Amino acid sequence: MKIGFIGLGNVGGKLAGSLLRNGADLTVRDLDKAIAQPFLEAGASWADSPSEMASQCEVIITCLPSPAASAAVLEEQGGLLESLSEGKIWLEMSTTDEAEVKRLGALVQATGAAAVDCPVSGGCHRADTGNISIFAGCEREVFERIFPLLKSLGRRILHTGPLGTASVLKVMTNYLATANLLSCCEALVTAKAAGMDLNVTYEAIRISSGTSFVHETESQVILNGSRDISFTMDLVSKDIGLFQSIAEQHNVPLEISPLLVSIFKDGEAKYGPREWSPNIIRRLEDATGLSVLAPGFPAEMVDDEPEEPGYEVVPKRE
Repeated sequence: MKIGFIGLGNVGGKLAGSLLRNGADLTVRDLDKAIAQPFLEAGASWADSPSEMASQCEVIITCLPSPAASAAVLEEQGGLLESLSEGKIWLEMSTTDEAEVKRLGALVQATGAAAVDCPVSGGCHRADTGNISIFAGCEREVFERIFPLLKSLGRRILHTGPLGTASVLKVMTNYLATANLLSCCEALVTAKAAGMDLNVTYEAIRISSGTSFVHETESQVILNGSRDISFTMDLVSKDIGLFQSIAEQHNVPLEISPLLVSIFKDGEAKYGPREWSPNIIRRLEDATGLSVLAPGFPAEMVDDEPEEPGYEVVPKRE
């Protein structure tokens, strides 16, 4: 199977690396060809346009920073839609909008190709090792066709239902991660203000009912001071904004979500949209004059679990 991959950023580059590591016949593309150079040196091919890639590859993966970027890759001159055809598959691995992925998916399906919204979750460090989780929204027959490919990209793979369902669930999980991040920030700053040892505080949270995936990853880079989780404030704002839009479309009167949106918009204004998202704690550090740092924590997260073949997660039923 010949695979094309467009978008070699923080997440996409690591996913493409997993494909190469597992022996895929891979063609890559990014707006910055220099980013692609290590992949080309490792054996990947280059496509001069999305259309060229679609003409040469059976599966084309996009992993891009916004719905608009994905739309451009498909619809602009030289885009994927010019060369997609019967039997080919478009995998949208970006975090995107349900309505937009359905709109683009309909255009893809009109060419005879299949469309899948296929976002990942679990952090860049797990994308790097092939241990990330993957949601897949598509018809079951399409899911079974791509399942061998997904097993080389991630560990836990969930078929979420029709096209668009994976995107809804992805922004929901990112909303929950954001709520966890902000509560961890408040807890750590409050512990510092109360004179607690932050190394002890970290462990108290980790071994208790207060722990979470976010605490066990992002709290570490907060305490280190790097705040580097390879995810920026503008991307958080995009994702939680998409979640808020879903709630509004369905008349759900959320109370916490609008506050999270407001906090991150304020963080972007104060520190810049490309600031690392865990540095949202600076709002509280600046307000209190406290510095929330502790020795012994890593500057970035590394997945130390061995890579394992992926498997399907099957929802519980009656």
